[in-house]
Amino acid sequence: MSFFEGGLSRLAASAFTKASPAYVQFYVTARCNLACEQCNIIYANADQEEVSTEGCRRIAENLARIGTSVVLLTGGEPFIRKDLPRICKAFLDNGIHPRIQTNGFASREQLEAVADVGVRDISVSLDALSPSVQDRINGGFDRSWERTIETIATINEIFPENSFAALGCVLSPSNIGQISDVVRFATEIGWWLSLVPVHVTNPARPRNFRTFDSSLSFKPEELPRVRAVLDSVKAMRDHGFAVYDSDEYLDDIYRFVAGEPVRWRHRNRNVCDSPFLYFAIQPNGDMAVCCDYRLGESHPVQSPDFVEKYYGDELHREVEAITSSCDGCMYGSFPEISISTRYFISMARRARLFLIDGASRRKLAHYPAGQLFQLAADLSSGSARVASK
Repeated sequence: MSFFEGGLSRLAASAFTKASPAYVQFYVTARCNLACEQCNIIYANADQEEVSTEGCRRIAENLARIGTSVVLLTGGEPFIRKDLPRICKAFLDNGIHPRIQTNGFASREQLEAVADVGVRDISVSLDALSPSVQDRINGGFDRSWERTIETIATINEIFPENSFAALGCVLSPSNIGQISDVVRFATEIGWWLSLVPVHVTNPARPRNFRTFDSSLSFKPEELPRVRAVLDSVKAMRDHGFAVYDSDEYLDDIYRFVAGEPVRWRHRNRNVCDSPFLYFAIQPNGDMAVCCDYRLGESHPVQSPDFVEKYYGDELHREVEAITSSCDGCMYGSFPEISISTRYFISMARRARLFLIDGASRRKLAHYPAGQLFQLAADLSSGSARVASK
């Protein structure tokens, strides 16, 4: 059986009609126990109170009514919420597949609690196999890399082996030399890897998620190396390494960091598919266009009238006023969903992942933390070789 046990009919309907959200990002909290250099969302959302557990249940019910397939529970750090298992169960009870995105600081008890209610999909942030590089990216927190590796080992021990687990890796000048090693690491332990390029803006053009740190932008002389790394990642994927990302997406990563227009929106009048295929929810429950843009009016997803509002022309016009003037992003799932519903080869690959590979091709490998530390060290030094799976 596939790891994706709920919402397949909804997912298919979203892909073919493009009129119901396949995927919703729910920022369940702005609180976080790290201060990663590439992330501004914890500050942008700090003005909001968190929706209650009961409010989360009503959000789940309303998302089910509009045909949602997958909800990403993110933050901040979602495990900071003590009610996270109950939030996950609310979505599962409504036939929505929950995915948790975490920085890797969850305890064994917290991981067991979400696994016990049925969570089978988790993403952990890991940008490098070098402890010093990762600690610096995480905001200078000593031993944060070790803590993340220990959490990965615990996930592989606790979660069923056919669960879906992915490393979320942010491509930046800080870790450009470590991407291939992280791909090998993910493949060896039965995980996938998904890349997102660092998003940088300036105070004159604030975006909720994007960092203001201009030193994280790639310089023109660094772009050939970016191109080479992305070409290497594509080649590794084609040889069986566990890379989640499509060709179209990886090519657009290069365009994005080079300051060129991205192309993934070209088959939709050069706008994204929010709110029809995806949107975001802020910590207080308000609907947002995405992680970068709030709406001018408050539209609480937990409200009894949300479903009616979602299908109304007024909300669509409000969203389109933002998406039509946006120059595009590369926030992983949003572009990939548009690509997967508009490019046949990518659609076929994604269908295979959800229906076949997630159950049979990848199995979580039970490595004790000490062995993972050694594997990371060996990969970094070049003394270990990982075969494609």
